[in-house]
Amino acid sequence: MQKVVGIIGGMGPLATVDLMNKIISNTPAKKDQDHIHIIVDNFSQIPDRTTAILGKGSDPAPFIIQSAQRLESAGADFLVMACNTAHFYYKSIKKSVSIPILHMPLETARFLHENNIRNAGLLATDGTINTKLYQSSCQIFHIHVIEPDMQMQKEVMEGIYAIKESDLDKGRLFLSTVANKLIKRGAEAIIAGCTEIPLVLNSSQDICIIDPTEILAKSVIKAAAGHNHQKQLG
Repeated sequence: MQKVVGIIGGMGPLATVDLMNKIISNTPAKKDQDHIHIIVDNFSQIPDRTTAILGKGSDPAPFIIQSAQRLESAGADFLVMACNTAHFYYKSIKKSVSIPILHMPLETARFLHENNIRNAGLLATDGTINTKLYQSSCQIFHIHVIEPDMQMQKEVMEGIYAIKESDLDKGRLFLSTVANKLIKRGAEAIIAGCTEIPLVLNSSQDICIIDPTEILAKSVIKAAAGHNHQKQLG
């Protein structure tokens, strides 16, 4: 019997819908009933993850835990988070529920390894960069992560927040500029390590963009069918 996935959403709302779309579009379904049962908690009141990690805002962990427990009570068999930076709180969230949680950065690192990518540029929030979520996951598979310098990172954040404000053109301009600089520094591909980024950057723009949301969506489909291969983090 197919398992039920619970999405801890609202971080942000567009990214949540993007994950749902990618689960649906990658599911080999011929009719409505073939699709995965998805329960979504679009809890956009969860405080900003980056400002909290940088010590400037409210702790989002109790809110994310509340969402995780709500989804478990609603019948979810496993959980995913439609936010990269939220994975900083992965261990405490995992302890708060009795069902598994897929880990997006680890799934992405495995994908890079399976596709023989040894050097990857990283576009992500300050919070995700500082917590080394992708760097530590990639290190497991001996993949080198190339980070933006300080000025480039400011441009990344301007681009991300432009997308959150629905100014996609402005976001695309900032992020594509930094992505090209990382390619020149030796990156074979760019990890779109914030769920807003794939909304404006994709591989059709002459840059190999690795979309963790797409990778997570495919992992959800496997897990729902009972084929989850992910290592569990402690």
